[in-house]
Amino acid sequence: MSEWLRVDAQGRARCWWAGEAADSVLYHDDEWGRPVVDDRRLLEKLSLEGFQSGLSWMTILRKRENFRRAFAGFDPATVAQFDEADVARLLGDAGIVRHRGKIEATINNAQRCGELIDEFGSLARYIWAFEPAGDDDEAVSAVPLPSQTAASVRLSKDLKRRGWRFVGPTTVYAFMQAMGLVNDHIDGCEWRAVCQAERLAFVRP
Repeated sequence: MSEWLRVDAQGRARCWWAGEAADSVLYHDDEWGRPVVDDRRLLEKLSLEGFQSGLSWMTILRKRENFRRAFAGFDPATVAQFDEADVARLLGDAGIVRHRGKIEATINNAQRCGELIDEFGSLARYIWAFEPAGDDDEAVSAVPLPSQTAASVRLSKDLKRRGWRFVGPTTVYAFMQAMGLVNDHIDGCEWRAVCQAERLAFVRP
């Protein structure tokens, strides 16, 4: 068995990074790599990937419900209206990562998200236009997995051009992996075929 796979007591093989913690396994099995079209979930993931910078994803995942409460479920229109009083409230919220730059970036990005929705009709329609055309552009299922790709560099540059913050190519690639724009479950992982089937059936916005 590959060192990049972890097999549980039931004999089910998963990507090594899922580990053994129940919340991490659930995230791997039920979320990571499944195509997402919901604007709130897309904004949430971009925001949380920004908060993760310098931290582990499990730290953020275990605070996700707190983030959702603090940021109004990541509704773009609502978060875009947050003001300095909201920033102060968030800086006092021990349930999230209290980093002024990341908090202000999330509010800014919600405002920029509104501009994308006005222009494209939805954040999803904009984001999915950056889906790689084929495996040649992405090291799909290759290990070790890349930290960024040509597609994530393109999306990162365009988001930055539009005024988004904390959206470097590595952050953006982690977002693309999680939201199903690529299928980076590695060969041998039981969920690779599951996500591939969902991607094939997925109707792009």
